Amino acid sequence: MPATHVIPIPTDIRAYIVTRKDGQERPAHILDRRANEVYVHYIGLDKRLDEWISESDCRPASRQDSLEPHVAASGAEGTVNRKRKRGLTPTGHSPTPSTPYDLEGLHEDVVVMTEEDYDIQHHKQITAKRNFDWVHFGEWKIKTWYFSPYPLIETEIDEPGAANAPKIPGVARVTARSHGRTSDLLAGGLGRHGAGEKAMLWVCDFCFKYMAEPMSYEVHKKHCDLTHPPGKKVYQRGAHIIWEVDGAAHKLYCQNLALFGKLFIDVKTLFFDCDNFLFYILTDATSTADHMIGFFSKEKVSYDDYNLACIMTLPPYQRKGYGMLLIEFSYELSRRSGKVGTPERPLSDLGLRSYLAYWVATLIRFFRRVLSVLPPEQPYMSAIGNFPDLTRVRSPSGELEENGNSNGSGHTSVTPASTINGNNGISSVGPSKKRKSRAKGWDGEADPIGLGIIPASTLDDPLFTTQRSFDSISRPDGGAETHVSVRCTLADIARATNLRIEDTAFALNECGLLTRRLARRQDGNGNGKEREDTEEPSNGQFDGETMVVITRQRVEEVAQERRVKKTCIDLAHVLLPERVGPDS
Repeated sequence: MPATHVIPIPTDIRAYIVTRKDGQERPAHILDRRANEVYVHYIGLDKRLDEWISESDCRPASRQDSLEPHVAASGAEGTVNRKRKRGLTPTGHSPTPSTPYDLEGLHEDVVVMTEEDYDIQHHKQITAKRNFDWVHFGEWKIKTWYFSPYPLIETEIDEPGAANAPKIPGVARVTARSHGRTSDLLAGGLGRHGAGEKAMLWVCDFCFKYMAEPMSYEVHKKHCDLTHPPGKKVYQRGAHIIWEVDGAAHKLYCQNLALFGKLFIDVKTLFFDCDNFLFYILTDATSTADHMIGFFSKEKVSYDDYNLACIMTLPPYQRKGYGMLLIEFSYELSRRSGKVGTPERPLSDLGLRSYLAYWVATLIRFFRRVLSVLPPEQPYMSAIGNFPDLTRVRSPSGELEENGNSNGSGHTSVTPASTINGNNGISSVGPSKKRKSRAKGWDGEADPIGLGIIPASTLDDPLFTTQRSFDSISRPDGGAETHVSVRCTLADIARATNLRIEDTAFALNECGLLTRRLARRQDGNGNGKEREDTEEPSNGQFDGETMVVITRQRVEEVAQERRVKKTCIDLAHVLLPERVGPDS
């Protein structure tokens, strides 16, 4: 029988109503107290929004306060088997509460747990509150999001703050020389002088060495000789470079990088054992140095084919496409290694939002390519002598076949979009007006196409290159309309886009592309007839064969709703061989 611990812990599980700076009221739990201030966690919101507030802005919740919408958003939380001193059931477990908050006040819980649960609860208790509120990183002063287990340094051993650290049941007083247990190590940052809102960490923006005093930081900056990450370049476009750093070859650098990243990553658990990981660091070059923008890490050997373990973009550089560039590069690494990758789970709320945006954008670009009669970047085509052969617009390598014979007796030519006046290949009538040149892209490059599409060279599946159906319908004016269609499975789409099937299905469902269905039903004579099902059956199952219909019109609607843009990565600037072997 595993060893158990019985520990009485006073717990404040009351819900409070906090009046925020914008005037809105939000339910919260109080995690810590100090003079005239409380540290609160808002119910239903991420831990990165936890903060110190004035105690006067917080009042106990009453029965009249509506907390249910916020509680529902918070989701189910993990609990341990708790036995209260009152109201015990015959089995020894507390009754199931109707809500995860309490309005009655303080309780002293008797917690019975195994050794493993004991360590987990210690970890949760320790990491519930940020140990640093600000980090000085290069030219930036950044507000931190989460706890990071920076160990106490030598100068902090004898500081009064370390002796007066908050007492945690089962965790002895720690110093820089007593890191025998993980819980002791994690507790190291709790007793720092000035911990809480006024705690400041100083981190070198080149080697990620951390310091507790600004004077130590200034001295270090004068002697730090690093000007870029200690690895090799794997991507370079203009001033933006991605470096590959081996965790086994540069242990201290990667350990410090992992500790720094934990300030902005909640679910990261690996800090010191970095030998099996590769780190890909995105930097912005100046005339003298390369400054870190963000990074992601991945296992060297992943039996689940995960292509990313964790990802972080510095808050000053967020919402500028850098995180998407890193995600796209991780999938490019998987493609070049002949694998279908996916990020490790669980995903944070921001991680899920970013990956959903990538999956949806990848599928939209794919559908734009497949459901186009002409390639999106070639909006005009002419033929002499015969009807143009649409199957010979591009060669198998993806290059344009201009002025090529359509069937041996005709002449076909195509015109690139860049040679047609106007936006996206729309011809303009009359004299062209001079437009002020405007730098676009990260290195002043203009997008000649202006469409978020997938390159034709990436569609190597014969199903989408040779088996598309082109149907032409005549018009009264003598012209004709040509429509393209293709029948495929979900696995075909996932294979063509290099996405996991489950990720593909999730993205299609989230963006609303699975709502239109055609069901094939048998009539009395045994013949199959197709008709559109506008509503899902009451039993949740369709009779017979069911197909999902995705139209180009619906694809464009989703593209507008999701604001799909062109890819951030330019494959021409990847500094890796096209096929990366497992031992390379």
